[in-house]
Amino acid sequence: MPHAEHTVTVNRPVREVFDYLADGTHNPEWRSGVLEIERTSAGDGEGATYRQVLTGPGGRRIDGDYRVTVFDPPARLEFQVVAGPARPAGMFELSEKGQGATTVRFALDLRPTGVMRLMTPMIAKQMGREVAQLDALKAILERTH
Repeated sequence: MPHAEHTVTVNRPVREVFDYLADGTHNPEWRSGVLEIERTSAGDGEGATYRQVLTGPGGRRIDGDYRVTVFDPPARLEFQVVAGPARPAGMFELSEKGQGATTVRFALDLRPTGVMRLMTPMIAKQMGREVAQLDALKAILERTH
């Protein structure tokens, strides 16, 4: 089962970082593969849904819609991708680290089925690139908020 994770320390308060991550409309600001996103549910928090269009192989557009499955401010945010070729589960774990700093761990897990198993090495590599974008989140939050 492909797994990828990355951890950074952001020099912002934990609640501020959580609130930024919990609002999926911020995804294009720090995730380079997000072309479009909009919340499709009435509310936020657990059960919130987002329609997301991503850059796929060869630059083609692919669906990456997701649903928030765990909403535990300011410590944990989990989601499940519900549309698209790969449907990983993701998790953000946040903890306060000193005065006004937050440690953020981003993890993705995927259980490939069928023909997707043949693509596991490529998918695992992409998942690694995805979680590494947490570095961009750090840069944006420390610069703009």
